[in-house]
Amino acid sequence: MTLPLEPSPPDIPLETSHSPRIAIIGAGAGGSSAAFWIAQAKERHGLDVSIDIYERNDYIGGRSTTVHPYNNTAYEPVELGASIFVDINKNLRRATNEFNLSLHGFEDEEGDMGIWDGEQFLYTRKRVTEPIGSWLDNLKVLWRYGYHSPKIMQKLVQSMTDKYVKIYESDASTWTSIEDLSDVLGLTDMISQTGAEYFQSHGVSQKFANELIEAATRVNYAQNVDGLHALVAGCSLAASGGSSVKGGNWQIFEHFVKRSGARVFLRTEVVGIQRRSGHTWTIVTQEERRDYDAVILAAPYHSTHISLPDDLSPLILPQPYIHLHVTLLSTTAVTPNPEYFGYKPGSKVPTTVLTTFEGVRNEGEAPEFNSLSYLGQTRFTGDETEDSLKTGEWIVKIFSMEPISDEWLANVFQSQVGWVLRKEWDSYPVLPPTTTFPPVKLDDGLFYVNAFEPFISTMETETLASRNVVDWLLRDKFNSSICSDETGYIEKASDFIYGWDC
Repeated sequence: MTLPLEPSPPDIPLETSHSPRIAIIGAGAGGSSAAFWIAQAKERHGLDVSIDIYERNDYIGGRSTTVHPYNNTAYEPVELGASIFVDINKNLRRATNEFNLSLHGFEDEEGDMGIWDGEQFLYTRKRVTEPIGSWLDNLKVLWRYGYHSPKIMQKLVQSMTDKYVKIYESDASTWTSIEDLSDVLGLTDMISQTGAEYFQSHGVSQKFANELIEAATRVNYAQNVDGLHALVAGCSLAASGGSSVKGGNWQIFEHFVKRSGARVFLRTEVVGIQRRSGHTWTIVTQEERRDYDAVILAAPYHSTHISLPDDLSPLILPQPYIHLHVTLLSTTAVTPNPEYFGYKPGSKVPTTVLTTFEGVRNEGEAPEFNSLSYLGQTRFTGDETEDSLKTGEWIVKIFSMEPISDEWLANVFQSQVGWVLRKEWDSYPVLPPTTTFPPVKLDDGLFYVNAFEPFISTMETETLASRNVVDWLLRDKFNSSICSDETGYIEKASDFIYGWDC
């Protein structure tokens, strides 16, 4: 779903515009929040600037989008892409409060969880909804991994989050590079090592890292713990308070856009960004050209196929993405087929199955999927139901690196499959250890939100990256900012969030 939007306006040259204009390319978490941050400055400081958003899809939200089972709007929607945010995601949490959006929490859901290595379950437990946090008090964890590894990991993750949340504080400043930000936050040691190297060097056992931590990295980033850097591995473990917006997380981003007052051009692909005289820019689409004082690129550059000036495009090194297959289905099978997992018929099987690559390391079979999760039963959008609606079905989401066939689904769900929907995403950036990042500012008046993604890639961090870009742009081009010294800061408020409270 999308907000009702005005028709695309005619081409308006910069010289005849009544106010300065900023173009935002991309209407996902980064682009929509960039528009919102600009609107905050307009409201606080009387900034006279207009905003245009270009989005090649027909909806706002980027990788956050929902679908209805059986393509029937009588059913409540199911998240197809970005599904969950957590307690330390302060911008998204604040937005849901400001926009009066209802949340669905995951802490009270029932169901068993298991870690599967392709041939056997290495670990199972009851009622787990947070990938790591709530496991630490479980005796099975202590029995398999000992006392020290879980406790060390917990301390390391807490230290990481304590450093990360400084980015929200009242003295938060604009960062000019991701390298500088990493140094200021004290996180460079984490981005320069793999998750396996970092955690093991601090005393976490190899078994704990390769099984339990890797289960979190594979479900959250579709990457193994010995391949991605330790900061995103740590983010996979900071899962306390997982929630989603009832009806879809995309509502946050539509509210950002609505509050911004921006003009939105959906189904409009930008093919080029060209320099003009006076440090201004021209946006080129397949239909027309428009001129702007500044441009914010809020989409992965190499995925957009946008043409930049020859001296700028080499600044953004190629960033590969994980090509992920998402399979949504409905089933009357209460659990997956026990025989697929080597159990006897009628045995109880976990309804959340995470995976590890540890079996392959030991010359075993690779898991055929990254994760398999029962999300709950189909629900209706209203009190009344239709005779044609199916009841008593479970919704299941499967992440995999390869397509899931109908035959596989029939086997795993014992021929009890109803609705099936398949989607392929370039879902997450490939995140190996690095200390080199794209520039945030590509040129005077041209900024790149997704420079942040190789550092941390989440819905929340896109809103932080856009906040930084907007602050920098406003200072450079308009002698303004989201917040200003005249506004005053709430120095000791525990719930202070820079950008919202100033």
